[in-house]
Amino acid sequence: MDKTLLKRIESRAQPHALATALADLVQGSLIDEVTLSPKPGLVDVRGRGAHHDLGWALMVRSAQTLRPSFEAMAKAGALIAEPMRLREQIGRLGRLGEQAMLTATGGINTHRGAIWALGLLVTAAAQAPRALAATHVARRAAVLANLPDRFAPGMTGHKGERACLDYGVGGARGQACAGFPHVVKVALPALRQARAAGIREDAARIDALLAVMASLDDTCVLARGGPDALRAVQTGAAAVRAEGGVVTPKGRRALARLEADLLARHVSPGGAADMLAAALFLDRLPRARLHALSDDAPLH
Repeated sequence: MDKTLLKRIESRAQPHALATALADLVQGSLIDEVTLSPKPGLVDVRGRGAHHDLGWALMVRSAQTLRPSFEAMAKAGALIAEPMRLREQIGRLGRLGEQAMLTATGGINTHRGAIWALGLLVTAAAQAPRALAATHVARRAAVLANLPDRFAPGMTGHKGERACLDYGVGGARGQACAGFPHVVKVALPALRQARAAGIREDAARIDALLAVMASLDDTCVLARGGPDALRAVQTGAAAVRAEGGVVTPKGRRALARLEADLLARHVSPGGAADMLAAALFLDRLPRARLHALSDDAPLH
């Protein structure tokens, strides 16, 4: 085959291969998050948590349904250099993904927050697959998040949006615009510190979740239970960590008390779960060897 033609074919295949690999990582992170157990108030393999309309199988189906949307966003990140055009394209893809999610789940919101957070992060990863440190990816995602999308609805009426207005918190949008501080500065350090201490992987991930719960102004909690519920989540999560987490008997008892409280209040820290899924995604990026799927030079 002519070398010029071969190079042209390879250059066209590279963004597709990169997007495919990134979408696999996002889907895996979402499924790992929902499978992780025990998570207080959240869906896991044990049950529905504080939800009446969610379950593990539905959450997995949602993650699988969203995979093509994340792949399309990653491909946009690899191919579109102009920031405003990229921002509007991934906004459109995210809204289409949300429609696909709602169709697959019968109208149930399973991953709306994750579409926003992981959509930005997967796009940012694809922009520069040779610069995949969490801080670098989160910084590029923040640049995109701060750009206006002319085609986004002004008000959605979603519970998280109302909670931001009612309680003066930033919510998922604020996290993204600030560079995902609860992912980069809270969840990932907690995850890595637990691993360094020899804690098994599932317990390390739970500790990372608890670290986020202890400080995040979680709009999912605020929307369901208000400030009192948020204080209960934050203080309860901090207490579990102070007792040594799920690897100690005291920590497990504290976790059981927290879970009972959240179930009684019918609140679920869904925002913290999204941050954990984002952390799992960013944690995997440097080991994924995605630079092999990109051109020799950075894409931008």
